[in-house]
Amino acid sequence: MIEQWSEFNVAMAGATAALVGLVIVASSVNIGEIIKSRTLTARLLAGIAALVLALTISALGLVPGIDTTWFGALTILTTLLAAVFQVHATRLIATDPDPADRARPLKYLVGFLPIAAYLVAGGLVWAGHPAGLYVAAAGCLLAIVSAIIVSWVALVEVLR
Repeated sequence: MIEQWSEFNVAMAGATAALVGLVIVASSVNIGEIIKSRTLTARLLAGIAALVLALTISALGLVPGIDTTWFGALTILTTLLAAVFQVHATRLIATDPDPADRARPLKYLVGFLPIAAYLVAGGLVWAGHPAGLYVAAAGCLLAIVSAIIVSWVALVEVLR
């Protein structure tokens, strides 16, 4: 079942690896402004962690002969590790002293969408359900989108 996804995994592994590098290099341009905000640095790290999660899961999908039990279990384990960064960012956002921040719930949601998708995917694949791979694909795409959103904020919005 996993072997049928090899082309998708190759594409996503390459795309997410490139994006991780681009986000890190691009962030260095505004690093002075970015580090002034404890929430922004945490969100940027969580975004990078989401991309690394997508890269890792895509790479695991390319391991020859990996079975669904291992793939599902490793997806859950890797997702829980990446979730640590999102939980940290969420705690900082929640304690941000700006009470007028109406986008606060959106900041939480964007980061947790890929985490939730990968946890569901891992559970489904572990149970042998092929729909889990579709959910993993959605998790990968959500990781890319959420990282791009956070990167945009870090690179452009921070200068406003």
